[in-house]
Amino acid sequence: MGLNLRFSLIYSSYVLVCFLFVGSSTATYISDDMSGSHVSVGRSLLQTRKSSECSVNFELLDYSDLINQCKGPRYLPNQCCPAFKKFACPYSKEINDLNTYCASTMFSCINLYGKYPPGLFASLCPEGKEGLDCTNFTPTDITSDLNGSPHVVR
Repeated sequence: MGLNLRFSLIYSSYVLVCFLFVGSSTATYISDDMSGSHVSVGRSLLQTRKSSECSVNFELLDYSDLINQCKGPRYLPNQCCPAFKKFACPYSKEINDLNTYCASTMFSCINLYGKYPPGLFASLCPEGKEGLDCTNFTPTDITSDLNGSPHVVR
């Protein structure tokens, strides 16, 4: 009987210590799910980052030069990268504007019309931390109307 009483006291003490330990540790933390901070931060970032429309209508541009020069299944960098620069560099200002959807729209259209795998040009044509270098690019193949908008040739 003495053994059962000793076991009961040890077990009860152990359970009490566990409850005290668990109770004190959970009171000092608040779950992200409870605070809801991850939802509001995400929405806030999306709303402030993408505030204006793209000034270039990438859905209507002519992708034929890019598609004709960059063909799969073996996408060769010496053919694909110059063709991509020829297409993208005239719009580098718009593509680099993080307040618009220009970059994502352009890449969606390139992947759709050219049937390219996502991320092809990013992995095929890395030039450095800043991305493609368009400083020496001269847009000779693009003509503009009086409003500065590129002519669409499809």
